[in-house]
Amino acid sequence: MSNSTMDQLNSLLPEWLETSRLHTGQGKVASYIPELVKASQDELGIHIMDAEGNHVSAGDCGVPFTMQSISKVFTLILALMDHGEEAVFFNVGKEPTGDDYDSMIKLELVDPGIPFNPLINAGAITVSSLIAGDCKEEKSRRILEFFRKLANNERLNYNEAVFQSESESGHLNRSLGYFLKHNGVLKDDVEDVLAVYFRHCSIEVTCADLGRMALVLAYNGTDPVTGEELIPRRYVQIAKTFMTTCGMYNASGEFAIQVGLPAKSGVSGGILTLVPGQFGIGLVGPALNRKGNSIAGVHLLERLSKEFDWSFF
Repeated sequence: MSNSTMDQLNSLLPEWLETSRLHTGQGKVASYIPELVKASQDELGIHIMDAEGNHVSAGDCGVPFTMQSISKVFTLILALMDHGEEAVFFNVGKEPTGDDYDSMIKLELVDPGIPFNPLINAGAITVSSLIAGDCKEEKSRRILEFFRKLANNERLNYNEAVFQSESESGHLNRSLGYFLKHNGVLKDDVEDVLAVYFRHCSIEVTCADLGRMALVLAYNGTDPVTGEELIPRRYVQIAKTFMTTCGMYNASGEFAIQVGLPAKSGVSGGILTLVPGQFGIGLVGPALNRKGNSIAGVHLLERLSKEFDWSFF
């Protein structure tokens, strides 16, 4: 089925992408991180890869962009591999919030004062503190090595300009960090933890890198191209569950209904998603809707899911 689907995608995807690109004018490029404003409003690209390494790309799929919140899926997995479920979920919860991804309101109002899930900013900052390593540099090195392995790309690296921009403008994230420290959730130095967090958000990828990382999740932690097991199946299960319930910010429920695939978006316009047992998908479209997701990217994924009956619901 995969080969026939890939043939269909090769013929249909370019036209479908251009139809979705028309929606970019209805969105806005993220501006709260100043460096992200430089992205082009009308860019849209996608890369889809199967277990044999066959792939189809369309649009601006070669444009580099930073992972931003997409990185949270993989730092969660690495923290689970470092410490196990009990330790990680002692510090962060498992439930959607219904609040904005950068809100701190429930840290104050709901006992025991831990973040509701690992994919909101407070949760991802907490997870960053749980990555094994003696210092911030060691933690960041391990994260980058892990991401390179998953993407099968040793050239993956940080975008230093975005890292500096996030560090200098991240006042709300800094507030979240110090509130977590006040609540006893963070044990390490807040600025060191934030440096790790800002660094993994600023790792630069292309759609092909995201597609390969998603393919590992689609095959339950094994890279089907090389046959190497990179992540324990249980931790992929946990990550995909969070992607389904929390991965598209406050539009996660709507995305589950309209697309029905595990996904994680980032404010650079990236979306990582997958068709379990079939495909890894990486997409970028910097123009965001009001929920913070790529407006044209979501439109394209809705069409793909409906036309190929990809929803797992």
